[in-house]
Amino acid sequence: MRLKLLTAAACALALSACASMDAGGGGAAPDFDAQRLSDHVKALSDDAFEGRGIATPAEDKVVDYLSREFAAAGFQPGGENGGWTQAVTLNRFTVSNARAQFEHGGEAIPLTQGEQIVISTRLPAARQNLADLPLVFVGYGTTAPERQWDDFKDVDVRGKVIVVLVNDADYEQPELNTFNGRAMTYYGRWTYKYDEAARRGAAGVLVVHETAPASYGWATVRNSWTTPQFDIVRQNAAAERVPLEGWIQRDVAVDLFRRAGLDFEAQKVAARSRDFRPVDLSGVTIDAAYDVSSTTITTRNVIARLPGTTHPDETILYTGHWDHIGMGEPDAEGDRIFNGAVDNASGIAGLLELARVWGAGPRPERSIVMIAFTAEESGLLGSEFYAANPIYPLETTVAGFNLDAMNVYGRLSGLGVTGHGQSADMDGRLEAAASAQGRVIVPDANNAAGTYFRSDHFPLAKRGVPMAYPKGSGEFLDEPIAERVAARDEYGARRYHQAQDEWLPVMDFRGAVQDLEAVYAVGRDLAFSRDWPRWSPTSEFGPVRDRSAAARR
Repeated sequence: MRLKLLTAAACALALSACASMDAGGGGAAPDFDAQRLSDHVKALSDDAFEGRGIATPAEDKVVDYLSREFAAAGFQPGGENGGWTQAVTLNRFTVSNARAQFEHGGEAIPLTQGEQIVISTRLPAARQNLADLPLVFVGYGTTAPERQWDDFKDVDVRGKVIVVLVNDADYEQPELNTFNGRAMTYYGRWTYKYDEAARRGAAGVLVVHETAPASYGWATVRNSWTTPQFDIVRQNAAAERVPLEGWIQRDVAVDLFRRAGLDFEAQKVAARSRDFRPVDLSGVTIDAAYDVSSTTITTRNVIARLPGTTHPDETILYTGHWDHIGMGEPDAEGDRIFNGAVDNASGIAGLLELARVWGAGPRPERSIVMIAFTAEESGLLGSEFYAANPIYPLETTVAGFNLDAMNVYGRLSGLGVTGHGQSADMDGRLEAAASAQGRVIVPDANNAAGTYFRSDHFPLAKRGVPMAYPKGSGEFLDEPIAERVAARDEYGARRYHQAQDEWLPVMDFRGAVQDLEAVYAVGRDLAFSRDWPRWSPTSEFGPVRDRSAAARR
């Protein structure tokens, strides 16, 4: 279906709704350019960038493009040793010749890599040979003492492969409200489940994929996990990573449970209770063997800085990730380049436009830092590395705004705030900026998907930096509304993490302009003030921030 939306060229005129948002420092309302956004997205998602895979020749192209554009905007190199980048050292793991099967009653049930199962690892080893490993179902695989919840009880899972459900125990019955109802907690993320399995000495993890609680289809799992995986270099990887990290399709799990004499749906219901105990999948074992190529690579965060005039040691961040999946297996049309136009050439285009507007305006009192993170698609590793090794101290980082998969479908009535309630201070500032545009705040439009834990603001937030993750939400304001809705829905269904995530001439960047105006307005207020945004009293990140209070004056 060719969508009859407004062309990007016709959308070049930026909104004027921000005229009342003039903050401290004076000057006219910011002039964000929708056509410039479109041009940046088109350039960065071109086939020549080969899907912006990290540690590939495409990375040099990205670094050159961004450093050139940041310099043209009037920003200075903000990285290490006076340069534009921060080196991020990672281990890269490539799994090949993967073979897996369940065994039951002398029968082998083969599992095809990428179809019934995906197998990977982030544990250095030349080859993994796992034979006759017992399987145990541990519900959601959660240990949460503050919620009086322990899925493992006293069961020893060392040397076993655990089978876990995706998301939290509340997902199917949000009225239980043990884990915030439908709002996913960190316990619901696959990253947590793998980490907890390693802490308990498990040999492997199989996450049961179901589209609704995962918030994405099997194709996303296959494309994300059959390409090389990355991890930060760890001193004791064996204590923090399991030999087998995998996913299985739901129908595979149903058959597996049936062979063990169990009903999958009944066990899912049982797993929603605090009284749940692990269940052995009796009579069924798993064999898996695969070669692992492990190499150390260096990739780069790109960092640009506009020094403040009176408080240059105090930093306001704008972040987004430049990487995407790179190149993978060809799709039905033979396309193997995962261009990543929306995810996340759009966010990087937003950073470049913000830099241009900041550079053209009055010099801020506090420093403005733009960070284009690497390795987000590999598990937020570029932002995790920066947060663990900050170039600008986190204690005096005032606040930040993360741009990931911006709105390319047109103007919207609301501004969504992922993680709404974590910082009432930042929520209030964003609400004021949205109100000046005639928009309203829309709290957590997709909190069941755990979006708050899935982008680059999170490593900074968990270390105490008040980070906002806003993007357009609500109803479309311009016709043809039905076709805009269809385009947005089609992206989630067919383009997200697929080769089809490409720049399209029908993209309408006026909605992205709205969001950039809002985060600019809040950032400008902070840049010309002595304010230090705070976390809400109920936020788990407040105590971390409080420990460094003496550094902020």
